[in-house]
Amino acid sequence: MSTTSTRVLDNYVGGAWTPSAVTERLDVTNPATGDVLASVPLSSAAELDAAVAAARGALPAWRAVSVPDRARLLFGLRERLAARADELARSVTTEMGKTLPDARAEVARMIEMVETACAVPQTMQGRIIEDVARNVDCETVRQPVGVCAAIVPFNFPAMVPFWFLPFAIACGNAFVLKPSEQVPLTQQIAFEALDELGLPPGVVNLVNGGREIVEAICDHPGIDAVSFVGSAPVARLVYERAAKAGKRVQALGGAKNHMIVMPDAVVDRTVEGILGSAFGAAGQRCMAGSVVVTVGDAHEALRDRLVSAARELRVGDGMEEGVDVGPLVSESACERVTGYVERAASRGARVLLDGRGAGPEGGAFVGPTVIELDGTDDELWRDEVFGPVLSLLRVDTLDDAIGVVSASRFGNGVSIFTESGSAARRVRHEVEAGMVGVNIGVAAPVAFFPFSGWNDSFLGDLHAHGTDAVEFYTRKKTITTRWLSSGESGRFFVE
Repeated sequence: MSTTSTRVLDNYVGGAWTPSAVTERLDVTNPATGDVLASVPLSSAAELDAAVAAARGALPAWRAVSVPDRARLLFGLRERLAARADELARSVTTEMGKTLPDARAEVARMIEMVETACAVPQTMQGRIIEDVARNVDCETVRQPVGVCAAIVPFNFPAMVPFWFLPFAIACGNAFVLKPSEQVPLTQQIAFEALDELGLPPGVVNLVNGGREIVEAICDHPGIDAVSFVGSAPVARLVYERAAKAGKRVQALGGAKNHMIVMPDAVVDRTVEGILGSAFGAAGQRCMAGSVVVTVGDAHEALRDRLVSAARELRVGDGMEEGVDVGPLVSESACERVTGYVERAASRGARVLLDGRGAGPEGGAFVGPTVIELDGTDDELWRDEVFGPVLSLLRVDTLDDAIGVVSASRFGNGVSIFTESGSAARRVRHEVEAGMVGVNIGVAAPVAFFPFSGWNDSFLGDLHAHGTDAVEFYTRKKTITTRWLSSGESGRFFVE
């Protein structure tokens, strides 16, 4: 489709919208219709240099702003985002594809991140002890890390960038964002709101681009900390490369989340939880439940009702009323997901519900798909499909279920559906996963708790948002003090 009159997106550098000098661009398309929405520049490393220089230049003035005043500016950001919440949600749906109710929930989480960052006068506090020796006091304070950058994915255009941005600037850092080149429009709106705050120029910067910008962020000597969210292989590459360059790094990778269903589960509510987890956002969530592990008799009680309910979900444009499952983000994503279904069918897998061909023509649609597995020796159990494909796996005991979950190389989330406190406690205590839901399909935490994936789902020491955010975006400085004019002299304090 021609992009002759298509809007070309700008970067935001040094407090101003700045056209990219490059001519190489990508079309941003509506995955439900294939319509071109905008053109995004694949900016150069030199343009990242300019953003980092602006960020470094802004640091002294921004750090000099008092912590309460930084929090007040975030209160203003919260109000501006809330005023444009519907516009943000519609942008998310238009460029990413998820249904409008799902997009509104995402924007609400985005705003929740800002609200949590507003607590920085409390969360950034240090510690002090008087008289560690006679008339000697010792205290630890938190100071900004410096220039921080984030590389974010396509599946949450509003929320995931705000896992990082508000916490970083609340703590006194300057910030550079590289949004996903597939979904850059929502952050254009967010940065319009940021532009209205009157921050010192360079405190926040946005550089559109692709792989060249990612690699430049990892290597750039002017960047002190890097946050990444994306696939597990790329997370490892970013972590290793940025850490080698001496940066503080948090890299959130892929997932293969399991949902354990016990024989005593409340079936109707369990089905609801599974449907929302597996097929919400067309399965394009790192917390999507993609494997149901049924224990004993739960399999027969659940399977047919689950398949029947999944068959009733409506597939279509997420902007339309009553649509339950929107498109995948692109045609290439659609081809990748349908490839998994085709290979499963060719292996003789029991495809209980086949979503290939669902949805209106012209979009990247795959409908809810349910496939029954015989064991864990299958790519559908091993791989992150990142689409609306749900696998069913039957085991005999809770021990078996915990073993299946913990055998995965990923460790993002697991849910258990049960009315047994004992079973729930065993799962939360024993499974190798960082987030656990009890009768909750998507166990993603609210903003004031960390997003705490394990194993190949996370590389680093400090997680996104919650108390970990302040830990990540500050450095500790410890000061030991004696004042000699007090009239008393204590014994010498030596190491």
